[in-house]
Amino acid sequence: MAFFNYLTSNVAIKVVYYGPGLSGKTTNLRYIYMKLDPSSRGDLLCLESDTDRTFFFDLLPISAGLIDGFKIHFQLMTVPGQVYYDASRKSVLKNADGIVFVTDSQTPLLDANLDCFDGLRRNLVELNIDMNTFPMVFQYNKRDLEDLIPVETFNNLLNPKKMPYFEASAISGRGVFETLRAMAELTIPRIRERIRAEKKESEDVTAQESKEVQQKASDKSLETVTRQIEEALGEKKSAPPVTADMASSRVTRIKMKSENDIEKELERLSMEYLSKKSKTKP
Repeated sequence: MAFFNYLTSNVAIKVVYYGPGLSGKTTNLRYIYMKLDPSSRGDLLCLESDTDRTFFFDLLPISAGLIDGFKIHFQLMTVPGQVYYDASRKSVLKNADGIVFVTDSQTPLLDANLDCFDGLRRNLVELNIDMNTFPMVFQYNKRDLEDLIPVETFNNLLNPKKMPYFEASAISGRGVFETLRAMAELTIPRIRERIRAEKKESEDVTAQESKEVQQKASDKSLETVTRQIEEALGEKKSAPPVTADMASSRVTRIKMKSENDIEKELERLSMEYLSKKSKTKP
């Protein structure tokens, strides 16, 4: 569920990158972080306890993008990939607005992908989230390698509902921003409807002209966010490749005592970013 701050007119859309260990979840976040203008993002944080770690960063209002007067933030985070961190995974999933499921396309890892997806399904059930209607994008990563699981196999086993999916090589950037753009297109309309529903409860909107103006402004916000991600797509083609050393050098690591502390810190960070007044003009 998105975080709202009505004083600063900010709304944060929480997107969780979920998948088996070493499938490329953190690589996605690092690539996005490195390719975006520093003025459009927060710090890349790694919250780690003695047993696991969670990466987090905030995409500050992607320049314009207003939903009925609210500035859009995307907060991207990963879950620990290893099976024995299932409790941590569920903790990070709380209040999520969308999930990117990142698979490892190498044939020997088919069972690992299926096991992780089953774990995701169980966690969503325990959180009372309907997977059939929840915004989800599939990213079939590591397509640059050999001996790959066919895309058709992934879609038959993981994606029978025909949700958006992309072949990717996150380490080179292929499919990374396309995946994020698809998630924006799935989540923004849902947030827009929630804002409108809350406004309808608190005030009488009787002027038809006013409704039409609001509709056009809201539709334009989705176009704006999509265009800005498109611009990032165009920019990355001419930019130098992102190396692991480059990305690692920009990570701020925060030591936490437990999984519960990580959960509390994620919520605190979400609210902290929303309380800041954006320096980016809509």
